[in-house]
Amino acid sequence: MTIENGCLNILAENTSSVEEKEKDYRRKEFSYSSFKKSLRLPENVKDEEVKATYKDGVLKFNLKKKEHTKKHAPKKIAVS
Repeated sequence: MTIENGCLNILAENTSSVEEKEKDYRRKEFSYSSFKKSLRLPENVKDEEVKATYKDGVLKFNLKKKEHTKKHAPKKIAVS
């Protein structure tokens, strides 16, 4: 997983092989699969504090928000 330019990029690959040996023959089976997904993160997410966990086939993300900066009341300027 990577975060680049405000996007969370997820890449997963899976490979497996099965081999069966008998007296008269030998069989090998291979499989490969991959998955790629990109998600745009909100602007108020702290990129450096994104965490992920994978358990029982479920990928969970923990995203922390940046602290909001206080908006100041509009300032009046006198024009002369």
